[in-house]
Amino acid sequence: MKKKEFPIDLSMLTEEERDQFRKDPSTLLDGDVDVALYLRYSSSAQSDQSIEGQLRDCRRYCKANGYRIAAVYVDRAATARKDLTKRVQLMRLIADSARGHWSYVVVWKLDRFARNRNDAAMMKMRLKKNNVQLRSATEHITDSPESILLEAVLEGMAEFFSAELSQKVSRGMRETALKCRSVGGQCPLGYKVKDGAILVDPLTAPIVQEAFQLYASGKPVSEICEIFNSKGYRTSKGSPFNKNSFRSMFKNERYIGVYTYKDMRIENGVPAIINKELFDAVQKQIVKTREAPARSRAKIQYLLSGKLFCGHCGARMNGESGVGSNGQLYRYYTCFTRKEGGRCRKKPLPKDYIETLVAQDAMGLMNEALIEEIADLAVAQSEKDIRETSRVPELTARLKELDKSIGNIITAVEKGVASDSMLERLMALEGEKKSVARQLKEEEKLVYRVDRKQVVYWLRSFLIGDIQDEDFRRKLLDLLVNSVTVWDDPDGIRVTAAYNLTSKNPRTYRAEKIPDNAGSSFGLEVPRSTNLH
Repeated sequence: MKKKEFPIDLSMLTEEERDQFRKDPSTLLDGDVDVALYLRYSSSAQSDQSIEGQLRDCRRYCKANGYRIAAVYVDRAATARKDLTKRVQLMRLIADSARGHWSYVVVWKLDRFARNRNDAAMMKMRLKKNNVQLRSATEHITDSPESILLEAVLEGMAEFFSAELSQKVSRGMRETALKCRSVGGQCPLGYKVKDGAILVDPLTAPIVQEAFQLYASGKPVSEICEIFNSKGYRTSKGSPFNKNSFRSMFKNERYIGVYTYKDMRIENGVPAIINKELFDAVQKQIVKTREAPARSRAKIQYLLSGKLFCGHCGARMNGESGVGSNGQLYRYYTCFTRKEGGRCRKKPLPKDYIETLVAQDAMGLMNEALIEEIADLAVAQSEKDIRETSRVPELTARLKELDKSIGNIITAVEKGVASDSMLERLMALEGEKKSVARQLKEEEKLVYRVDRKQVVYWLRSFLIGDIQDEDFRRKLLDLLVNSVTVWDDPDGIRVTAAYNLTSKNPRTYRAEKIPDNAGSSFGLEVPRSTNLH
């Protein structure tokens, strides 16, 4: 068998672009964190950086941060101002992010991802749901606070209102679910839907039974994949089996007749394919293999990633995990200089400890006055973006000029001052007005205007948030915190937090000595802090 030239598929790249990896393949082979690259070139914009140039900068960024490139997606001559669904590789990237193969998506600049802020917020939200974050190779945390704030507002609102919409839709489906009928979605292998009823598929149910029997007998998933693919079996989507094909199958209680929907669980709601004894045997086998090496790649969100800095040397502090001598799993942030063997005395910081400490301080800022300020900033920044990145202001101004000219001619006609040339001019202006109005309507589709009332409504949810809820802490840190710098002091730590609000000066405070058990992933007592200024 011919040896592959590269460890991943680089067929989307040209020969010149692949030459970069031939000359230096280190970013395909080395690195602590797996990432995907998304590169886009718009042929209509002459100043756009070429794919080759974007790739060079992205590779340099990955090498500097210890990232290994695990996938590359390229959309050529695809503008960010058109329908996102036409950017085929971006849609493929979003879908692939659910597979858990990489932690970050690296782009040359954020506008390669999407120029419309609402589109960007929606796409980033979908990545976040899959525990994948977006990273820019050339733009850093020095972006304007207002711009960062607007991005956080749009992302948070997209997530909030999407969840709210989902709840409303689910109300209409609940009656269907109570009858144990299909509410849509992908039907698991082994079943079929007929007139809304969930039935056993006699053609594919034996495949499910065989999979459970093989795994219960001790066969590894990789071997089951080989057996099934050699027999020509296919998944419910019609594709060959891989390791991920069995992840949800072996835990799906529907196979023992349990119907589930949201918080609803109905025993014997659907016909069973597997008996309870075999299902339980598979669950025991899953527990045995749970601590396999592959689990070390489980995605953990480090909420201060890219925002936390060492006060002693200025380097970033990156998320790490490890198992202590007692077998306990610990997650923490480590100074990059110290990790690389440099001379920095900064000790690692337990993940939950520092994230909760910073979130607690940010939570103290939230009040009605701040909510009004954030809403005003978000609206102002949104309007600024529209002025600077779209033709809406130009077309709106032209439409006003045309209305004024048309009005002047009509006034003259009404006064009895009319001529053939004046009427011809009126018709020409009316034609241009229709054309400009059409252009403006199309351009308006490409921009997103922030609704201030919606922003305020969403922000008020922060006043009653639970600081112990990691999802709430994430939203709070994304919204308010720009950067955090930490120093070790003899009696604890000193923290300086900068916010995405120009009206809020950076705050410096001290926290007591970190407790010995703070690195544990279980339980956290929020430390007391003292404000310095």
